[in-house]
Formats: sequence, structure tokens, C-alpha cells
Amino acid sequence: MLPDKDGPAVGGGQSSPEVEDPSVSLFREYLRLRTVHPDPDYDAALRFLDRIAEELGLPMKKIEVCPGRVVSIMTWQGTDPTLKSILLNSHTDVVPVYQEHWKYDAFSAFKDAEGNIYARGSQDMKCVTIQWNLNCMFASYEHFVGGHKGMETFVKHPEFQKLNIGFALDEGLANPGEAFTVFYGERNPWWITIHCPGSPGHGSRFVENTAAEKLRQVINSFLDFREKEKHRLNTSECFTLGDVTTVNMTMVKGGVAYNVIPAEMDVSFDLRIPPTVNLQEFERQIKDWCKEAGEDVTYEFAQKHMNQNVTSTEENDPWWIAFSSACKAMNLTLEKEIFPAATDSRFIRAVGIPAIGFSPMNRTPILLHDHNEYLNEQVFLKGISVFERLISALASVPASPDEA
Repeated sequence: MLPDKDGPAVGGGQSSPEVEDPSVSLFREYLRLRTVHPDPDYDAALRFLDRIAEELGLPMKKIEVCPGRVVSIMTWQGTDPTLKSILLNSHTDVVPVYQEHWKYDAFSAFKDAEGNIYARGSQDMKCVTIQWNLNCMFASYEHFVGGHKGMETFVKHPEFQKLNIGFALDEGLANPGEAFTVFYGERNPWWITIHCPGSPGHGSRFVENTAAEKLRQVINSFLDFREKEKHRLNTSECFTLGDVTTVNMTMVKGGVAYNVIPAEMDVSFDLRIPPTVNLQEFERQIKDWCKEAGEDVTYEFAQKHMNQNVTSTEENDPWWIAFSSACKAMNLTLEKEIFPAATDSRFIRAVGIPAIGFSPMNRTPILLHDHNEYLNEQVFLKGISVFERLISALASVPASPDEA
């Protein structure tokens, strides 16, 4: 089949040399919407989802949780609406692209001869949104669609409480191997800036107690710890990225001229901390690093998440039984991990709702936020059937004693 930039006519049945599967066509249509930061076209996404809801005959409710931030709730009512619902959470926005590094236009949804669909959002996470919508006929659930800034506020909203959620599915990551990765927890993101004040002076002198000397000590402490964590990851066969703390220096600020020793210099770090780490002890370590760097060195957080809730994957947990049993019935091998970055699941777990991150993409390189992000159409189509079984199984979990 020749590469197809614009997409052939939609028809029924499976893919053929002449006709593209309508599910793939719908996916590619969604990918062409420019919901890209810094100015996502949310209105186009909402119109697209409104159309799907209308075609499915499902009610759609829109709630503005923050100025300019609307969440949409598409509801498929179950046979007993008093029981807990299943939340399928996705976001419509995608990260920026550097078009000069892409083979094809990042918003053309170009499909090559192998069926690889190139587009920003093909893995993160427009594929999952479409796969869920195509499973509306199989289960009863609440389907939430919003931006990253919506969920933290929305979980405190009365409309969220009305959903009566018992379990949530959210985004995961691709797996380059045969297995499918399941994420039951997340690392806490800490964004921290260290302020290093010092003695100013002329650039021709050996001024004592400078900001730069303190800055160097701070950087050494953080990056020495980074090396230790990297070593732990590289020397352990059982560790994944989500099991260690990553440290990355992301910004350095200070100075006004070449010949002026600055009175203050700042350095910022992006830390991602596993739920197994004692967060209070870790912050005490940061305080010690600042104290060792010199007098009056302080820090402040731009972001500091403290929730360490994880979703049970114990064999006696009813939600995990339903999830894992459905996967076993499909002969899917699961690899359980802590999500290395951050998703809306952390806000859902923080209010006591179990959540699993899962995007059924195996034999696929992890390309979210990367150049030339793509997903193969056959992997996408298989994901639809995977979610068909999963959502049906989760929607059939018996009521708990307190619900009954």
C-alpha cells in the first residue's frame, strides 16, 4: 500500500489496500487537530468530541474548572447507576513540536507504507481517547476528557463527586518488547530552585564567599546524588526508571555583566521521587546540602507533590483481579511499574480512587514528547479489542459490601 498523507475514503471492515479501517480514519482525523501548546485549539477538540457523543447518543456535560479550562464528561449509563462508575480519563492537549526534526508534518497524521502513523499525540494520548470512544457500546462508565491543568482542580469539584467513581483508567507508555506495561503508581515531581547569595565585587578580584562558590557546592551535591541513583538503576536487574529518583539541572540564573561578581545566583532542578522514598527525610537532605554550601543558602519549590498513594495489584483486590484476568484471557504479558513521569492519575489516587495507567502499545518505541512520534495502525486496532475486554471486565466487578 502506498503512503497516504490525507487518508483514503472511510469504509466498513478491516484495512485493505483500497480502504482504511474507519477507526484508523477517525484516529487520524483527531490527530490533525492542532491542540498543541502553547495555544491548544481546545474548541476544535470539543467540537470533535461533541460529534462523537452525538453519534453514540451519549450525553455530554462541559464544566469550566479553571478560566479557559473545560472538562467534558461523556456518560454511558449502566444498568444500576447507583453503583460505582468507571472513569476513563484522557487529555486532548499535546506538547510542542520542532517541525525541522520531523520526517512529515506533525499534524498531517501521515501514514507510511508500514502503517506507521506519524503525528504529535499519536502515543500521548489521542490513541487512547479514540480507542475508548470506540468501546462505548461494551461497558458503562464515565468518560472524562480535559487538559493537564484540569484534573487537580476537578477532583475537588462537586461534579466530580457526583460521578461516584470506583476505578479509573489513565494513560500509560508504549513497551518496545512483547509485554504491555501497567502503571500502578507515580513518582512525585519536585521542582526546586536554590538561591545562593554571596559577596559582590569587581571581576578582577578574589572576592571571598561568592554566590558562584556556593552554587558550585549545591550543583555538586545534587549531581553527585544523581550519579548514585543512575548507578543504582544501571546495576539492578529489577529496577526500572520509576524505582529511582531522577535529578536534572534545568536552569541557572545570575549575573549582570562580565566584570561584576553577582550578589546572588540561582539553580533549578527537576526531581522525580518514587513513592518508596521518605519525602521528609529527602527534604532534610536538601536542607543539609544547602547548609553545606554556605550561609544564607535557601530553596523554594515551584512544585512539590507529596502524595504517595499507589493502586493495589494484590491478587485479592477486586479491581486488579478484573484487570489482570482480562489481560490473561487475551494472553497479554503485563509488566508492573511506577510511572516515571507524571499523569492525572496522581490526583485521582490522592482522593482515594484506585487508578491504573495503561496504553496498549507493545512492540512500539517510547516516543511521547519525542520527534517523529508515531503509532502503527495495527497496534492501534489491537488496542481497541484489548480495551473492549478490559472495560467490560471492569464494569462487571461486583458491588462491594457497602455498596450492596
